[in-house]
Amino acid sequence: MVAAEPDRQSLRGLTEAEVTDRLRRDGYNDLPTTRQRGLLTIATDLLREPMFLLLVACGVIYVALGDPPEAFMLLGFVFLITGLTLYQEHKTERALDRLRDLASPRALVIRDGRQLRIPGPEVVRDDLLLLGEGDRVAADAVLVTASNLSVDESLLTGESVPVRKAAADGTVTAAPPGGDDLPFVFSGTLVVQGHGLARVERTGPRTELGKIGKALAAVTPEATPLQRETQRVVHVLAVVGVFLCILVSVIYALSRGQWLEGALAGLTLAMAIMPNEFPVVLTLFLSLGAWRLSRVQVLTRRVPAVETLGATTVLCVDKTGTLTLNRLSVAMLFTGGEYYDLRATSGTPLPEPFHELVEFGILASQRDALDPIDHALKTLGDEHLAETEHLHHDWALVQEYPLSKRLLALSRVWRSPDGDEYIIAAKGAPEAIADLCHFDDDRVRTLTTSIAGMTDHGLRVLGVARARFRRAQLPSEQHDFDFEFLGLVGLVDPVRPAAASAVRECYDAGIRVVIITGDYPATAAYVARQIGLRSPDRIVTGPEISALDDAGLRERITSTDIFARVVPDQKLRLVNALKASGEIVAMTGDGVNDAPALKAAHIGLAMGQRGTDVAREAAALVLLDDDFSSLVHAIRHGRRIFDNLTKAMTYILAIHIPIAGLSLLPVLLGWPLILLPVHIAFLHLIIDPACSVVFEAEPADPSIMRRPPRDPTERLFGRRLLSVSLLQGLSTLLVLGVVYGITLYRGQGELEARALTFTALIVTNLGLILTNRSWSAPISAMLRVPNVALWWVVGGAGLFLGVVLYVPVVRELFRFSLLHPDDLGICLLAGIGPIVVFESFKLRGRRVIARLARRTMMEKR
Repeated sequence: MVAAEPDRQSLRGLTEAEVTDRLRRDGYNDLPTTRQRGLLTIATDLLREPMFLLLVACGVIYVALGDPPEAFMLLGFVFLITGLTLYQEHKTERALDRLRDLASPRALVIRDGRQLRIPGPEVVRDDLLLLGEGDRVAADAVLVTASNLSVDESLLTGESVPVRKAAADGTVTAAPPGGDDLPFVFSGTLVVQGHGLARVERTGPRTELGKIGKALAAVTPEATPLQRETQRVVHVLAVVGVFLCILVSVIYALSRGQWLEGALAGLTLAMAIMPNEFPVVLTLFLSLGAWRLSRVQVLTRRVPAVETLGATTVLCVDKTGTLTLNRLSVAMLFTGGEYYDLRATSGTPLPEPFHELVEFGILASQRDALDPIDHALKTLGDEHLAETEHLHHDWALVQEYPLSKRLLALSRVWRSPDGDEYIIAAKGAPEAIADLCHFDDDRVRTLTTSIAGMTDHGLRVLGVARARFRRAQLPSEQHDFDFEFLGLVGLVDPVRPAAASAVRECYDAGIRVVIITGDYPATAAYVARQIGLRSPDRIVTGPEISALDDAGLRERITSTDIFARVVPDQKLRLVNALKASGEIVAMTGDGVNDAPALKAAHIGLAMGQRGTDVAREAAALVLLDDDFSSLVHAIRHGRRIFDNLTKAMTYILAIHIPIAGLSLLPVLLGWPLILLPVHIAFLHLIIDPACSVVFEAEPADPSIMRRPPRDPTERLFGRRLLSVSLLQGLSTLLVLGVVYGITLYRGQGELEARALTFTALIVTNLGLILTNRSWSAPISAMLRVPNVALWWVVGGAGLFLGVVLYVPVVRELFRFSLLHPDDLGICLLAGIGPIVVFESFKLRGRRVIARLARRTMMEKR
């Protein structure tokens, strides 16, 4: 039997632990914590890890060979590697948990008389939900108030036509989704028109959507191209490893007559080749990368977008709230042929001729001013009309006529307590208001001139009109009122302080910035000049876009960076035109109608503060602070993540080449084995944290935003990565093979040869970590770049190596002889030899780049 759902009042004041205990006592017994569930899953997966199984198999063979100390040593390494794996995986899980919490749909609720925006899962029974156009309903609820409210319930009913909603009148009986004029809204449905207030009745699995959600639990997300490429490489290397493992075991057994030792040699080679780090590194980098993005106010809804960011070539951004602060204030008024500049007359009373314009601007706005325009008008009225008859707090709102695609204007119908007629206030785009007022061509031309007088100062312009209506039955459309034009309101929205520097950074990075706005061309050009946009006077308007076919639009879009008076449907055309031109497009949006463009863009970016739930769900990323500079930070992070991922993968391939070679060569050449399972396990204590934690924490290269965007078709395991890995790995194998061969040739014995070669391998391993931190800067420069994880790995490796070489019991288990200072000098020289080779290639590359840069500058002169 399902327990009754607790209400908010009963949980108020309790700590998280007390709430959990209360829920369990009330019958919520299926609530394991995220950490418990995560660790259990990780531990279960670990039992299927190849490296774990190989270490256990080697331990069993050592027991069969009568060598329990070696078996216990391997068992100790099993626990160490297990603990390291649990730490890495759990770090990834915690990052993903944080992202899931941030990514959950937000709900605007009223609690204790205050409006709060909280994650959807935190909504509880008896919360009051504030619903507006574009919101996703967070729970099943009963409407307390509703104004022109329509909801898309196709998610639950399959019916694509939105249904009307009405407020509850007294006691209501529960009803299923679907049907007009019902007082119920359901979790997951979408508000497409109007607004309302609803009291929560059911949450979570008790909602209509929750009943469906159980069927989705088994759905597995599709692998990304990067994941598929990594899986393909892992499978190829795994097949090669199994083949060589069997081959080495057979050759060893046939040539030396020792089948168990042959199996041990084969398993050692399999451990050396097995690329178990690749999937861990990919998952860790992308998930922690997404978490790091959230710290710069960018929420990742789709993890592959983290990697795609580095390839962005065009940023399509809205002006309002992204390049500007979205803190509107009324700066200028126009009525009766006269302008009034509020900025130049601060502190003086508002002249009487402008009172009516402000009055009807306020009447056309929401009383609870959440919208920036409404808030600006209300602030102006409170400041200048507070002691006049132009503020009507006692008037009753009768009906609203919302904005539509056909008419960018809204009207609100009022009735005064002692009036016998309706008063209608309208505001919107000046063209739409002129349409409502039935302007002829001459008046439209005059109005256009008046608008230009405001937009030339970078103002956003609204028209305001009024009407009166006496008949009892209100018309169905705004056009049926007889409107009178009152004037224009000019609002200013300051440019964000960091916008200009962010645009310069984009240009330095080879990224084009395109402004797509519904505002006037002059206003867009004014902002473009302030932020340093290229060609600010070259503008294409919405009507011009409508007149162009797709080919013509593709041609115009290559030379135009400002698109003004654009409606949402045209944003999709612009995105598709840019994509057809070969660009990698990042697109910002906030409205319901922006969703198709956000989905069509390679990277859709929704606004976190003023965006609708629909826009956020369609987008791959969400700008939590709506700031353009955060978007540029995200691109920098995306490039850093791909850079570090490439370095980590290069290091993994490079270090596995000498390890595999040193496992294979002795078998083929008849030498004593160099590497035993315990040596491979020791190496993995260095390799695993280095390829994940160390490289993931590397800061961005200082020149990362002075490079052109990465080719999106470039494969992670491309020619460059493989070339660098082979250069590093083969040079290391050559040097170490020579060290081992010469030591044996001089008759210094198997134990000393193994100790020398292994110590040189550790030195080279640490050198590969240091040199791969940057493919341009030398190690000496990178040592000054902080990376705490690096020094933990280097220090831990040095400490363990000292124990292995100079603690007799451990040295015997590793089958080493004692190394003297001159031996350590040989190991050091042999270990840094391959690193010096690669550092010389870096130096040569820097000189070539410097010559090209000088030649380019001379050509420009």
